[in-house]
Amino acid sequence: MRIIPAEGMNEFLPEQTALRDMMIERIVGTYRSFGYSKITTPAIEPIENLDNSDGGDNLRLIFRIMKRGQKLDDALASGDPASLSDLGLRYDLTLPLARYYANNRQRLPDPFRVIQIDRAYRAERPQRGRSREFVQCDIDIIGSESVDCEVELITVTGRALGSLGIGDFTVRVNHRGVLRGVIKSCGFPDGSADTVSVTVDKLDKIGEDGVREELVGKGFSAGCADRLIDVLCSGKLTVDSVGEYADGKTAEELSSVITRAAELSEGKYGVRFDPSLVRGQGYYTGTVFEVESLGFGGTVAGGGRYDGLIGKFTKENIPAVGFSIGFERIFSILSGSGIKADGKKKAAVFYGEDEYMAAMKLADGMRDEFDVTLVAKKKKIGRQLASLEEQGYTRAIFADRPDEIKIFGENR
Repeated sequence: MRIIPAEGMNEFLPEQTALRDMMIERIVGTYRSFGYSKITTPAIEPIENLDNSDGGDNLRLIFRIMKRGQKLDDALASGDPASLSDLGLRYDLTLPLARYYANNRQRLPDPFRVIQIDRAYRAERPQRGRSREFVQCDIDIIGSESVDCEVELITVTGRALGSLGIGDFTVRVNHRGVLRGVIKSCGFPDGSADTVSVTVDKLDKIGEDGVREELVGKGFSAGCADRLIDVLCSGKLTVDSVGEYADGKTAEELSSVITRAAELSEGKYGVRFDPSLVRGQGYYTGTVFEVESLGFGGTVAGGGRYDGLIGKFTKENIPAVGFSIGFERIFSILSGSGIKADGKKKAAVFYGEDEYMAAMKLADGMRDEFDVTLVAKKKKIGRQLASLEEQGYTRAIFADRPDEIKIFGENR
């Protein structure tokens, strides 16, 4: 029997779990203060939902669950590999939310402000920063077309990130309509916006030369590629000039989102227009946004408007917009910086034979101020005390002599 977790799965020590719990508490506390409600959905979804979810590259990373019993025997006999599974593990929380909303719509408020913090699964090749099981942390607003929702989500997410202490960050904002208008104006043929966007999305990884090379490799002209890179990367396209590439309503809404979100940030984080921002999932239909950590580098949150996804279940257009915090990325940043969870100080009450009840009563009297652990005394108590100090305990008390207190460390 193996004692290590399955490949791509994680397990966490008590202090790591405490930090993760603190993160969740702060994030959920912020979300709830803005009127959001938390739900849970199953980790397993019907495979037909997952396969038809417009999840982009994630569709290749679905953990498929094989049929059972006679259904599996029949599927094997058919010789059709696609018929072997009927269920799969969710690869994110958005598709399950869309199904949940369609199933419970009549019992939910309109609009529906919702929190989801739960595990998701992708059949990734395990590597640093990429696990097969991970926690996602989402908020969404369902049922409103107003760009007030985008402003609210940026503000709420900014407050939540601020509560985690990740340092300086900037929210980058774009609109899929603007990007498509830019692509068209640069001479790319009709119907090519999706494949061009996939390449542009790699800009921060492969750079301008890499984007140019990949676009030419896809059969597009070098002239189109050069014009696109010039518009997106030269700084010529600003939020005030997006009307050259998008309709008036889109330009006005994008400007409004950025201006108001920046005002509400009160200077605690930046909000700026980024014409090169794509967001990869195929279900985004309008405004998209990402949060860039300035101190640690990289993206720590992202989202956008996805007005078409819920309609796959309801057969009617249901507007929706969401923002997801990169929980695992931020956990890595905080733990790597040596940040530990807040909480009560920890104390231990030592007890000997026939002293358990006295120790429990003594501990109960301390629990308003401390998290208290009962410890059975051993002959060599010095080793026990050293172990407690290593674990972050601040004091030890003895049930048979409660006035004798051992204090660990300084200023604890």
